[in-house]
Amino acid sequence: MVFKRMLGAFGVGAPSVDTVLSTARLRPGDTMTGEVRLRGGEFDAAVEHVTLSLVARAEAEAGDDERTGLAELLRVQVSGPFTLAEGEDRTIPFAFELPWEAPISEVRGQPLTGMALGVRTELAIAKAVDKGDLDPISVEPLPSQERVMEAFLQLGFAFKSADLEMGQIYGTHQELPCYQEIEFYGPPGAIAEAELTFVADPDGMDIVIEADRRSGHYGSDAVGRFRVGHDEALRMDWAAELGNWLAGLASYEQHTGYGEPGYHDHDHHHHGGGGMGGALAAGAVGVAAGVAGGMIAAELLEEVFEDDDD
Repeated sequence: MVFKRMLGAFGVGAPSVDTVLSTARLRPGDTMTGEVRLRGGEFDAAVEHVTLSLVARAEAEAGDDERTGLAELLRVQVSGPFTLAEGEDRTIPFAFELPWEAPISEVRGQPLTGMALGVRTELAIAKAVDKGDLDPISVEPLPSQERVMEAFLQLGFAFKSADLEMGQIYGTHQELPCYQEIEFYGPPGAIAEAELTFVADPDGMDIVIEADRRSGHYGSDAVGRFRVGHDEALRMDWAAELGNWLAGLASYEQHTGYGEPGYHDHDHHHHGGGGMGGALAAGAVGVAAGVAGGMIAAELLEEVFEDDDD
């Protein structure tokens, strides 16, 4: 995909920039390649740096309010200082790895409602920075992640929406200052809605599920966490795993008193067996923490994604 614009921050006769991506559809951990094409304007320009950043629409709580803006997920400098001569054409190739925790924005060609990601080009000339336009991209799930999402649909859940939240997931090793929640409407029964979060790395992923019970059922929500390798996830019967977890919720409700249990996590590699049924908690467990720190690290900006045709 290409965007081309005159750099308005630098006035009339300024350089122009095209950012060309080899592909705008990737998966977490893929290498994004392309090139930044610059054309000199009506004067020589002392370029200080050219930087690409991966940004996404995100939400953050500020007291009782919720803000929506752009969170910076990754920042890569693709060029240091140089002089762009008047009328000169210059091409800067780039390649960088998409974060393994990159949020999913598309599944089998269908965009996820609520998600927006893009690559932004920054050109710094004479202490001024023009952030350029956003070049939209789509992030598809890893095969291991897609298997889990398919299981929700097999169990009668229906996709609702997805969003990116500033903060940290309790009990996971998280690199990004934000996490994605993929929300589903629950099938008939105890679960009204469920929120699915992946925290992936090259070896595997943490799967965190927060299930909201319907009115009249014990407690307000239940949280499950499951760690699994990518290859192992492809061999697992996720519909059965998640079905056992849901059955465990019903059993928990029937046989537990009003005391609140502790948070339990289940590591499939180390303990074996049990699946999601061994990862139950009730009440407000504190799934997310450190929101304020995440906002600083991600440079939450006071701007929102414009329409794709802007």
